[in-house]
Amino acid sequence: MKVVILESLGISEEELSARKAPFEADGVEFVSYAKSTDTATLIEEVKGADAAIIANMPFKNEVIAAADQLKFIDVAFTGVDHVGLAAAKEKNIAVSNASGYSNEAVAELAMGMVLSLYRRMREVEARCRDGKTKDGLVGYEVKGKTVGIVGLGKIGTRSAELFHAMGADILASSRSVHTDAPDYVKQVALEELLAASDIVILHCPLNDGTRGLINKDTLKLMKSSAILINVARGPVANTADLATALKDGVIAGAGIDVFDIEPPLAADEPLLATPNTLVTPHVAFATHESMTLRAEIVFDNLRAWMDGQQKNVIL
Repeated sequence: MKVVILESLGISEEELSARKAPFEADGVEFVSYAKSTDTATLIEEVKGADAAIIANMPFKNEVIAAADQLKFIDVAFTGVDHVGLAAAKEKNIAVSNASGYSNEAVAELAMGMVLSLYRRMREVEARCRDGKTKDGLVGYEVKGKTVGIVGLGKIGTRSAELFHAMGADILASSRSVHTDAPDYVKQVALEELLAASDIVILHCPLNDGTRGLINKDTLKLMKSSAILINVARGPVANTADLATALKDGVIAGAGIDVFDIEPPLAADEPLLATPNTLVTPHVAFATHESMTLRAEIVFDNLRAWMDGQQKNVIL
């Protein structure tokens, strides 16, 4: 059996070697490649491979359709909107994701973004470095605020837990009612959540129902003092509408970790020129702890598939 690793898993070579060793003892051949977005290159790299391991690089329908032997795509990521699922389904190729690896990491970054915006960390640090005072830079506390979480999956639930511990009231909106949600989470319609929340955090997946969910109309429902945090997927929020809302003061600020394209961003990216906006280059998932957990899940997925007991099934 041949397995191609098409991009780095974010762990050391020593850890990667240790995880591959039990498979190699069973005769599995691993071939690793540097990350590429070139379709022709990827088609060549997957030739003869039985399984492919990717993270968040685009793995398009064209590549999957051209794969002559591929039977399993092991996605080292939670979302799979970057994977050509139509071609995989057509060719009966199994797909698993690494659901759960970044629950803590993403929830903690969302909280960090809120605290940074609320306490105006970028501005006060610049003042301090310039030998100035805090005059005029008074912040806010999370305690007593209403936090609205869009998408009450495992990550959203962890965010709810963290903000509840800080004394916030928690609202949540999701596609369906979560009967196992904690008592302190009030589940409401999206419109009610947007209108009542001081902090709105996007934790939902990207699909046909969530693309452009945050737009000029839904942004108008929010308080002018509210902030928006997007640690979900860029297209969940319409970029042009969000940039206009921030410039016009429709909302007070935003923390953005995800964009319409994967960073590096072009200099004319609209959200780089908006006020009170904290931007990070898609780092919410990336901690040492989450990378180790992710690798563990990915290789466990591979073993389960080989044993005919596929886990974390997407297809």
